[in-house]
Amino acid sequence: MNALTKVGGFAVGVAAVFGVGIAGGHVVGPVETDDPPAHAHDAAGPSESGTGHAGHGDDMTAAPAAAALPGGLQVAQDGYRLALTRRTSAAGRQSVSFTITGPKGRPVTAYDTQHDKQLHLIAVRRDMSGFQHVHPTLAKDGRWSTNLDLTPGQWRVFADFKATGGPALTLGQDLDVAGAYQPAPEVRTRTTTVVDGYTVRLTGALAAGKSTPLTLSITKAGKPVNDLQPYLGAYGHLVALRAGDLAYLHVHPEGEPGDGKTKPGPNVTFMATAPSVGDYRLYLDFKHGNTVRTAELALPVGSPAPSSDPTTPASDHDATPHTH
Repeated sequence: MNALTKVGGFAVGVAAVFGVGIAGGHVVGPVETDDPPAHAHDAAGPSESGTGHAGHGDDMTAAPAAAALPGGLQVAQDGYRLALTRRTSAAGRQSVSFTITGPKGRPVTAYDTQHDKQLHLIAVRRDMSGFQHVHPTLAKDGRWSTNLDLTPGQWRVFADFKATGGPALTLGQDLDVAGAYQPAPEVRTRTTTVVDGYTVRLTGALAAGKSTPLTLSITKAGKPVNDLQPYLGAYGHLVALRAGDLAYLHVHPEGEPGDGKTKPGPNVTFMATAPSVGDYRLYLDFKHGNTVRTAELALPVGSPAPSSDPTTPASDHDATPHTH
């Protein structure tokens, strides 16, 4: 399983393509809107029992911009909707449940397995703290449930899944947690971190719209960790989020355990493409000693290099990043 391909939904492995953001930048709220206007094929779209549906073909009524959005910004897409049972919660260890409804409005009960699981759930507070990657339990009626450790503030919950017969999607919805909010310190750059005695170092740089290699090296007590254990079909799992709107990109490894060429550490390499200028938070899940740990790093992405095309005039306006 090529890691660069794994990038799509939720988890990430040793070497992969990714692009997501971290702290900083102008805050842009989540897109809590429905899909673009329905088309004829939507009515006969994939059913919850797993029947596939036809593509858009020559139908030009769809809003093309929606398809280009990074994952996690929409609560509904392609006829599928993430619906939290409750949009508010108390702080602490809490049960969270939700359904994914399909094009016919009924809860989906059939899913394809991706990266060893039918659905990956990511939860993170909007200040980029409290990251959790869990795998809920599916009931026969289509309701998913799991426990999360929640602190006061606004959280974003991402569901990464592929309904049988449907597209692979990442949908997101906000969850408000009651209590006195204490914002986490802002971090724009962090290329080395320590978690449970493991040191994780990041080498490489992100570029807007350009694929670049990122290597994460794992050591313990100054010695390289050469015996990482497979986790979700890879030696590493990477999620990247863009600061402000929490645009989500799941990154996965190049190579996989048992393929005869992918080494179990200490280096995990990903090919990553940042969708835009901004600050990005990177969350690496790795397994060692039968325990999964998460290393949190951060990288900023500056303005793209100016065009070398002599026919393209440069101007101060073009060279200076700005928002509208």
